[in-house]
Amino acid sequence: MVNRIGLIAGNGRFPIIFADSARKKGIEVVAIGINEETSKDLEKFVNKIYWLGVGELDRLLKILREENIRSIVLAGQVKHKLLFDKNIKIDARMQFLLSSLKDKKTDSIIGAVARLLEFKGIKVLSSIIFLSEYLPKKGVLTKQLPDDRILKDIDFGRKIAKVIAGLDIGQSVVVKDRVVLAVESIEGTDEAIIRAAKYGKEGIVVIKVTKPRQDMRFDVPVIGPNTIKLLQEVKAACIAVEAKKTLIIDKSETLRLAESYGISIVAV
Repeated sequence: MVNRIGLIAGNGRFPIIFADSARKKGIEVVAIGINEETSKDLEKFVNKIYWLGVGELDRLLKILREENIRSIVLAGQVKHKLLFDKNIKIDARMQFLLSSLKDKKTDSIIGAVARLLEFKGIKVLSSIIFLSEYLPKKGVLTKQLPDDRILKDIDFGRKIAKVIAGLDIGQSVVVKDRVVLAVESIEGTDEAIIRAAKYGKEGIVVIKVTKPRQDMRFDVPVIGPNTIKLLQEVKAACIAVEAKKTLIIDKSETLRLAESYGISIVAV
């Protein structure tokens, strides 16, 4: 077991929950916050934190070297589209890394960063290493049971989502009455849900899956209270996630909200 770990933190509460769990186990956490993404609240849960831009790869390596970090976790999403924002500073090392890739898919970019870290002698650990209690077992997680129409939509949508995920386009689809309303792409799950609701109105079903060769070191599907609040706003009926491979942030609150809104959560 490591006693000191680096954390490259993306957006959302995933990095906070990881850091909190690690520190409760007596592990010192040195965090790298991304200016464009990471919550400032993370500062309360780590021993030390540095802030840098999403394109500052050379500075990231310098910090890890100076802190003598030998094990690291990548937790939380960093929006792929930021690397294509003209207002974001991309240093020479990041530009070289991007230019060396055969494509600019999320897996390709993050995988290249992970390989570079390991080449530098920094082991990239699974981001769920301390979080097994947040991964749901198979079954209906809420008191609100899905009806036959929803179950058919889940079965229909899951097959399509797996194909889309395998192409590294996105990991979620939104369906209703076995019609695909939206496929997640670079904009992320929330925007795909909002787009789908324009067509499907009430009762849409969201299916979120892992990729066929999901690398759990840095790419874990996540849902939480904010997901459920959005589903309530668009009057969705259900969200289905992959059992044992999806992180449910603030699980008790997530389930409480879903039940209060009459939304089913199913782990398949």
